[in-house]
Amino acid sequence: MHSGTGFRRLAGVGLALVVWAGASLSARADEKIRILCPTWSGYAPVFVAQDLGYFKALGIDVEIKFEDERANVMAAMDRKDIEVDMRTVGEYQGKPRDAKTPGIIIGTIDESLGGDGVIAPGDITSVEQLKGKTVASEPNIPGRLLLQMALKKKGLTLSDLDVKQIATADTVAVFADPSISAVVSYQPNLSQALDKIKQRNPHVLLSSAQYPGIIVDVIIARQDDLKANPEKYKKFLIGIFKAIDYFKTNKADFIKLSAPHFNLTPEEFGASIEGSLEYTGYKQTSGYFGKAGAPGSLYKVFDEVMQLNLENGAADHNLKSAEQIDNGVVSSITEADLK
Repeated sequence: MHSGTGFRRLAGVGLALVVWAGASLSARADEKIRILCPTWSGYAPVFVAQDLGYFKALGIDVEIKFEDERANVMAAMDRKDIEVDMRTVGEYQGKPRDAKTPGIIIGTIDESLGGDGVIAPGDITSVEQLKGKTVASEPNIPGRLLLQMALKKKGLTLSDLDVKQIATADTVAVFADPSISAVVSYQPNLSQALDKIKQRNPHVLLSSAQYPGIIVDVIIARQDDLKANPEKYKKFLIGIFKAIDYFKTNKADFIKLSAPHFNLTPEEFGASIEGSLEYTGYKQTSGYFGKAGAPGSLYKVFDEVMQLNLENGAADHNLKSAEQIDNGVVSSITEADLK
């Protein structure tokens, strides 16, 4: 997710925190939503909602920029430079988040169904074979959690591997190194490595397709702004759901609109989502969140992933789903709002 290639993490450091379009800076608080998030194809509905005028028609002003470093995004949220962050449940829980860290989950936007995973050469056919070998991974990315889960089933942990820290954007170059036995990555890096490093007979050793419901991308709002302007966030989710409905009925045009925002061709963007993710529309998100007094399935997913992150050292505070998820915004939306 780096500039010019559409990778899931973008190395745009300080500028993304302060350079916003003038319209956002002048917009009223009940209209303005500024977002920082990784460059991941799952977030395309936000751009399409912008391009099709859904947000404008709803009376809100949305700005979205890509930022790789999670620490920068958390700092921006703390400084009130942004109102929204988007990332996976597992990444949300990671260090240094604690119960008082700004941000609460109010929606979902996509679920990874093959877009995250581990690529290996042909002679590595099981995770057990990675014991004692060098595996390259960026910290706290979804595929790393999947690897930890797969290793646990075999009585192993990441400490049984020699983990080398990399930037995911370097997947292809890193995998070309024969001393690296596997690379933890995500689309479109996975498919690019499969295509470009043929000499290693590469294959996907492990992917999120094997763990449905675990790698879910969520929408995170700043609590103080959510409390002050709940209607704004309702409109924001409505715009996203309308864009996801547009994907279902006008897929080719959705892809054409999305591609430039990720510096990809329509063909490349289409390949990055095909078989890799599912956009979570109104009905699916409603199932994830439930209603007051009847929590949906996301609460269970949150608590399961929380325990894995604690076990693996990716998190150091046992966050409670009931305190970290707010289903009020989703449950306030009706089918009629989407027409």
